[in-house]
Formats: sequence, structure tokens, C-alpha cells
Amino acid sequence: MSSTTDIVWLQDNLRIADNPLLHFTSPPEQLLCLYVLDQRWLERSVTGDAFPRLGPARLRFLWQSLMELRGELLQRGSDLLVRVGDPASIVLDTVAMLGARQVRVAAHSGYEESQHIVRVADQLPPACQLCCFDSGYLIAESELPFALDELPPSFSAFRRRVEKHCTFLAPLSAPVTLPPWPEPAPRGFPPLNVVCSESAGWQPDKRQGFVFVGGEAAARDRFQHYLWRQNGAESYKKTRNGLLGANFSTRFSPWLARGCLSARQVCQEVKKWEAIHGSCESSYWIIFELMWRDYFHRAAQLEGAALFGDKELPPVSSAFDAWRNATTGVPFVDAAMLELKATGWLSNRARQNVASFLVKDLNVDWRLGASWFEHCLIDYDVASNWGNWRYIAGIGRDPRQNRYFNVLKQAGHYDPYGLYVAYWLPELASLPLGVERHQPWRVAPAKFDTPCVEPAEWQRWLVTTTELQETDE
Repeated sequence: MSSTTDIVWLQDNLRIADNPLLHFTSPPEQLLCLYVLDQRWLERSVTGDAFPRLGPARLRFLWQSLMELRGELLQRGSDLLVRVGDPASIVLDTVAMLGARQVRVAAHSGYEESQHIVRVADQLPPACQLCCFDSGYLIAESELPFALDELPPSFSAFRRRVEKHCTFLAPLSAPVTLPPWPEPAPRGFPPLNVVCSESAGWQPDKRQGFVFVGGEAAARDRFQHYLWRQNGAESYKKTRNGLLGANFSTRFSPWLARGCLSARQVCQEVKKWEAIHGSCESSYWIIFELMWRDYFHRAAQLEGAALFGDKELPPVSSAFDAWRNATTGVPFVDAAMLELKATGWLSNRARQNVASFLVKDLNVDWRLGASWFEHCLIDYDVASNWGNWRYIAGIGRDPRQNRYFNVLKQAGHYDPYGLYVAYWLPELASLPLGVERHQPWRVAPAKFDTPCVEPAEWQRWLVTTTELQETDE
């Protein structure tokens, strides 16, 4: 067996370009690229209820990304091996089989993922070295103007220091060729219907505003459409709170989450756009959101297991069931929860509202909501998901208990004609265009039930048809 066989252990970095794992100072004679799907993600979640942590939408997107990545690796003389099981055990078994000299892996902000890396590091034979890289971020840890354990307590403080002291580096180019596959090593990966039959048959609702397809090519296509054909960098800040359509948002997040795209690639493309069109508030805001993403990931690295809370989860309640099943009776919430379940994606504005409603109005433990998002979202990543839920709950970094979204006020502002809610709840289309669609139990009490909760904060936003007409006059 060759003593210069390396293993590239891929996690959330499923791309060829800007991937330091595929750049070598001293290339090995042979290379095996490995992805291991954690078997526990397919099992029922810690809530004890009937949904796995990895839902059909995300698993389908992941498998699309892996299939395309394999094609790109094959074109460069390599291949991709995909396994399902315990990641650390499978990596160690592969090291033993190949007599590998090196395991190359990207550091991960998720606690479980980082623990897999620690287990591998602790159990590798002396002849094999673990090389851990910083990958996918806008700013590498070594480039931060402070030590990681001195991460500022708020995003605003983080952003100010980063913008003052850091330069956003260009992404790495894609390798033209790669070392060949080890001859004794297996190839390929199991078909999706073997891994999870539910995911193999899952299709997004036809009402979705945009069709997500995994892989680098689809990410590049979205770049071209949004930044260059749609000219989205000119209007992003004005449209990002939209609810309907394909182009109110960049929608880069699923590819960023699976690492089909890196933050530096996005930043470089925005800078190219600015070089031609000039910088503006909206183009800056795209990079601003990438800095938010970096902040959540660095915070998650520090939090470790504490990111998920330190108490035992309560049992699933009827309030939580009403929320996730879109039966709260509040159209703005129910429409969003239907979209989430049916497509695997949800706008940022809708995410904030449904999260606040669950935590502040239904008084449900925020971790149940975070777990449901983990199950549903195509663009789930551990740091952004759990960090955002903690932010809404007012705990962790920059804690504030007064982060409250009045969903009726928000609905009236961001969906003033009720087009979004009627799109997902067609029964509301019988009501007049306007905010009446957000409170059907008042407009048509014989047809629509009272919602499961009516917080006191809603009272001045509850208006009747007559009051609306008087206001218009």
C-alpha cells in the first residue's frame, strides 16, 4: 500500500473551487475523497417526536450536491466515496484500510461535527497526520483582529472591528487535476431511496417561488441570474423582506450551508459587480449578511454544546403541534409554516415572525422550534439556525428579552394586501384584498375559527372591515 495516500474528509464543503482541502503543498500519490452521512441524522430527533433531524428537502439537496461533486472529481481524475454511519469510525476504518499518511478536513462550527474530528485526531495511528483547515468563511480565524475567545459580545462590535482591520481575500481557484484514486478503495455511494425512501420521493410544492438544485453549477447559475441578469445587488436591501417570488432575496443560503459555495466566492462576485456598477447600500448589505454568518459560526465554535441549551427538552405540546402543522389560525404564521414544510425554504422575514410567535406568543421552548427548522430547512446550518433562534429567544450573545414581533403588525406591513397568505391559504382569497385577510376570524367569524392565541399586543392591530373603510375615507 502506498505510504502517500491522503484522505479528504468532506463535511459542509462540497465544492471544488475555493476548497483548501484540494490544494497540496506536497501532493500525495493517491487521494480518496470521503463524505460520511451521520446515521443519527436519519433517526428520530431529540424531541422524542416522529421527525428525524435531517428532513427530506435537505437530504434531497445534499444528495444532488454530492452527485455533482462526484462528477467534478471524476473529471479531475479522482472520485467520491459516500458512506452512512458513524463519521469518526468510518474515517478511521478508511485510514486503516489505505495506510493513509494524512486526513484533511475543514474545521466545523457544529459541536457534534467537531467532536467527530477530535475522535479521529485522538485515534489516528502515529504514521497518519490530521490536517485541519479553516474553510468557507469570509474571514479566516487567523485573519481576525482578535483571538477567537475574545469574540465581541455583539455582531455590531464584531462588524466594526472586522471592517476596520480585515481585507476580504480572493477565493482559491479550482484544481485542474487531482491525484488518482487508490486502486483497492471502494467507489460510489448508496442511492437516495436506500438511504431514505421518504426523501427519494419528496418533491417541493409547485407553488414554491424558486427551484433549488444542489451543486456548484446551480450555485453559479444563481450568481449569474441574481447579480448580473436580475441586477439584484442594486436592490437587495429594499427587497430582502419580500415574501413572494424568486428574486427578492439572493437565495444563496442553501449552497452556502452545504459548502457548494463559499462566502469568499459570493464576496468576490459582489465586488466584481461593484467594479462595473459602483458600490451601493444594497451591494454592501449582501456582504453585511455574510459577516453575520461568520459571526454566528465563530460564536458557535465558542459555545460548543451550550449552543443547544443546558436543560432537558420538554415534551411536544399541542401549541407546538399547531405551529408546525400550520393550524394556529393566524394566517401569517400558518402560510409561512406551510411554505416551510412544502418547500424546505422560508424568507428571512417569515422566519423571524414564526420564531417569535412560537417563543413569545405560544410560550414554547425555542429549542423545539430550532429542531423543527433543522428538520425542514434546505439551508440549515447548525450555527446560523441555532444562533438565530437564540437571538429571537433573547439568550446567549447580545441577550434581550424584548425582541418581539407583533405578527399582525408585521403582516400588515409586509403583506398589506394579503397576497402572501392567500397564496398559501387559498380559502382566504374569498376575503377582500387587504389586512382583513390576516384576521379572518373577525371578518368572517362563521367561516374562520378564532386563533389558538390572541396576545394583548395585537389589540390595536385588530380592525374590522368597517373600521378599515372609515380609515380609508
